[in-house]
Amino acid sequence: MSNSSLSLTYGQAFVAPDQHRHRSSMSVQIPQGEALQAKGGCALISDSTWRNSIAKQAGDLSVRGFLADYYSTPEHWDVKTSATRVLRALNSWCYSQSGYIEGGSYICSLSAMIFHQRQAHLFHMGDTLVFRIRGAEFEQLTRDHVTDLGGYRYPSRALGMDGHVDIDYSTFTLKQGDLFLFMTQAVRGTLVPSEYVQLIRADVSDLDAACERLTAAANQRASERGYNANQFCFQLVRVDRLPEVESEESPRLFHHLPVPPEVSPGDRLDGLEIVSVLSRTPRARVYHVRDARSGRDMVMKAPSPELSPRNVYLEHFGLQQRVVERINSPFVVKVVEAERTRRYLYYLMAYVEGHSLSEWLRLHPQTSLAQRLEIARQLVKAVQALHRHEVLHQHLHPDNILIDRHGNLVLTDFGACHRRDSDIQGVARELARQVGLTEHSAPEYALDTEVGRRSDQYSLASTIYWMLTGHLPYTQLPNHLRSHTDLEQMTYRRARLSNPAISEDLDDALRRSLDPLRALRFRRISEFAYRLRPKPRAQTDTQRPPWREPANVWQAIATVLLLLLILSWWLK
Repeated sequence: MSNSSLSLTYGQAFVAPDQHRHRSSMSVQIPQGEALQAKGGCALISDSTWRNSIAKQAGDLSVRGFLADYYSTPEHWDVKTSATRVLRALNSWCYSQSGYIEGGSYICSLSAMIFHQRQAHLFHMGDTLVFRIRGAEFEQLTRDHVTDLGGYRYPSRALGMDGHVDIDYSTFTLKQGDLFLFMTQAVRGTLVPSEYVQLIRADVSDLDAACERLTAAANQRASERGYNANQFCFQLVRVDRLPEVESEESPRLFHHLPVPPEVSPGDRLDGLEIVSVLSRTPRARVYHVRDARSGRDMVMKAPSPELSPRNVYLEHFGLQQRVVERINSPFVVKVVEAERTRRYLYYLMAYVEGHSLSEWLRLHPQTSLAQRLEIARQLVKAVQALHRHEVLHQHLHPDNILIDRHGNLVLTDFGACHRRDSDIQGVARELARQVGLTEHSAPEYALDTEVGRRSDQYSLASTIYWMLTGHLPYTQLPNHLRSHTDLEQMTYRRARLSNPAISEDLDDALRRSLDPLRALRFRRISEFAYRLRPKPRAQTDTQRPPWREPANVWQAIATVLLLLLILSWWLK
């Protein structure tokens, strides 16, 4: 393990009247290498009630099941998402299986702490106990969720108790030397905080021995008070070393490299030949390049040479590759790893032959509504791929969207992309302003209010509206707003007035996604995506032969019966 990685030490001890029928379980798992960096180390303790006939299975299953599933979650999920989804799935399984067992259940208390980078994440249900010892400070981190029934205390809000579980979640910053003590509810009342600290600090070099001292002391105190040790479990975890502050990003960052100079077609940079200049803006240069060794075509993006070192865009540029490289979607251009050691600050993307959305629609003016909606659905999938990785795009507009030679959409520009969960509010908005607001930018970017996924939803809907109608949804451009009172001047222009083929349902969906007030838009982009789906075509009258119409059949039958009745009268 490298010197810059997280290092943990742990110890355990337990005592039970019947070693073969214990009802508690505990475990610590500390993976190595990338798994430790991506998911962290994990410590758990679980405990079931003594009246449960399968208490041992309940405790063991909860611990083993969580560890197996947590470390199998996708790498791009953050700690909270991974652990919460695993716990909810485990809770649903335990709850459903308990109904088939007589005299027992898979209900148990559970506390799980994940040590990731320089943070600890605590997930808690029931009445298991977790304490932090920092110096002489002894602090309980969990709350007891118990219910008194008939003189007995039972855990509430425990794993498997109900189809839906409420999970206590907390996170806090780690310090080197922090000690975390996990124990079962049965230990409560035996020792006082000062005794815990004294027994642990007596010799912290051996945490197993420290746990044994705690077990012996608690057992003795219980005997003095006239009751036997009942599932006394102790687990200690110590933080021996913390990773460097930037350890998560530093292996892949190149912000220390110089900005490339101006280059022209025919020049070479790190073995890459400049084929053409695709774009020059005050912030960035985009080149079509070719690897001189392999002949592979790529796109190089580099900061503009005239940017100040303190420019927000330049400070963020080194993170752009890191932010987007894990996105795996056919509708988002792939970031390419450089084959040679780079001497300048830039990153490479796959080269896509095609036209921007603006150019493509200009070249294909007769494109049907169905084809345009298919492109819209692909754009939604591209944005959803970013959002699944907690990335905001912040700069959606037709010139950042390519249509390749097969007619498929590819989202290309990541200049304003920012991790949503790492934003100190305002940094993402300031970055978007540095890149430049457009007529498709959400109003909140101009008004200094909070931005988020619904801001991307506005830009997405604005681009789709423009693609379907040929103009913008508002005459008052959002990027020209000066105050919140200007929002009242934004009146939505119905899309059907420009394109009668647009359904009323789709028009309403566009209007809601384009609401000037962020809170009134769809809560999730998937709700907007649902409205873009092709609707099944209703069977029309012309599709059914006239003689198959029910009304015509009954009219014919009635006519025949009437003729038969008249004929019978005539023959009399």
